[in-house]
Amino acid sequence: MGGQPLYLEPRLETRLRALLASPGLLHTLTDALGSPLNLVVPDQLADNVQRFRSVYGTHHLAGQVFLAHKATRSSALLRRLAATDAGVDVASLGELQHALGAGLTPDRITATGPKNPEFLWLAARTAVTVSLDTRGELEQLATLVRKHTLPRTRVLLRLSGFETSGVRVLSRRSRFGTGMGEVDPLLDTVERHADVIDLVGVAYHLDTTSLTEKATALEGCLRVLEECRSRGLRPRAVDVGGGFGVDYLADGGQWERYTTELTEAVLGTRPPLTYGGHGYGLRNEGGTLRGRLGLYPAHRPVAGARYLDELLSHPAVSLGGRPLAALLLEHLYDLHTEPGRALLDQCGLTLTRVLEVRDQDAGGPLLVRLAAKADDVALEEHGVLMDPVVVPREPAGAGPGTGTGTGTEPVAVHLFGSLCLESDLITRRTVFLPRRPEPGDLLAFANTAGYCMDFHATRAQHQPAARKVAAWQEGGAWRWCLDDQYWPTTPVGGAQ
Repeated sequence: MGGQPLYLEPRLETRLRALLASPGLLHTLTDALGSPLNLVVPDQLADNVQRFRSVYGTHHLAGQVFLAHKATRSSALLRRLAATDAGVDVASLGELQHALGAGLTPDRITATGPKNPEFLWLAARTAVTVSLDTRGELEQLATLVRKHTLPRTRVLLRLSGFETSGVRVLSRRSRFGTGMGEVDPLLDTVERHADVIDLVGVAYHLDTTSLTEKATALEGCLRVLEECRSRGLRPRAVDVGGGFGVDYLADGGQWERYTTELTEAVLGTRPPLTYGGHGYGLRNEGGTLRGRLGLYPAHRPVAGARYLDELLSHPAVSLGGRPLAALLLEHLYDLHTEPGRALLDQCGLTLTRVLEVRDQDAGGPLLVRLAAKADDVALEEHGVLMDPVVVPREPAGAGPGTGTGTGTEPVAVHLFGSLCLESDLITRRTVFLPRRPEPGDLLAFANTAGYCMDFHATRAQHQPAARKVAAWQEGGAWRWCLDDQYWPTTPVGGAQ
């Protein structure tokens, strides 16, 4: 490819680094359970909960941290969550059943998202808090509660369409939640059903990384809470949703360099950096760069709990300029958060076995076929660019000859999946690895527990979905069991 390799090295904290430093274990697991294989690290989730809790403590706020269940299908992670003081946000009937079965009590569960009658009924029947998007949903819930003589149900009102006065800042449009212009009719409906509905607070959902937009939404929620109190209602919480982000990369300089050179590649001023000239949303129109880079900002130094801290420290422009946390504390409002990706940061990785490594006749990147489908890794489905880690089958220098020297020089590769489809690309970009991989090696994709290992997984062409293993450290050694066999007690029987 020429020039220096464009690495995008993953950020690895202690547990994932220790797992990747145990090649014998990783190869044993994939030999026994197949490739791809997902590993989750439940104890990391507990540590992440504490990081968010420390931000609450810094700002002297009460409230709950809810894991957004949609980000993971892991039973082990959910059961480990149940052993903390955190809760879970569920967005389907199946997720609610899973949460209850994992040991989460109803007071630690919030039901959000689009709701069919069965989901709404079980939520009301089990007395979980229900986050409502519309007046219609509120009416449907009230009818169910009355018809089945269910307990008075705790509800949150999810809002959208916020704006500030002065310098106009609009939050982006969302199909979730009731617009601010419809708040009065919504509160009228709450009052009409006060015998079966207990309004505990308001919430918002924003698909953005913008601190300013999220602060604008929180200010809007605080104003609505005041309107509720003026009506004699007694709301006591505001739920700011998720979107706190993850810092996936170890080196921000690598991210800046890659995105710069990707732009140059799209414009044709340097060799291509992707398979088939894919531009990740950028395109060259007569020498002019058009479009928008459709990638997750993989290097985010302010992410997770640090992002929450900055949000709470942000001045409420339309409410006197005081920090948002001070306003929450002054009114004794609880703060609820719903991190998904951020609570699952460093909680797992995906292992894939190298099946074939081919040189191209015309030169260029190696063609590497993996024992996995693109849907099994799905980093690119979420716009995340991050290098895999090579876990050799043989120690360095002991592998079979390749005809390309020692095999320890950096190489450029294209990573393909195992489906009989041209579109089955593990990554569309050219990936740079520190050494040539060999059949039998593993490529480990780090930090995939949030969305990337579960959300798009399929059984296409009768190929199996990845199995999942829970791993933890005990007495200086790694132990493991199948994901659905893990409980947050000392594991017995089947644990290794």
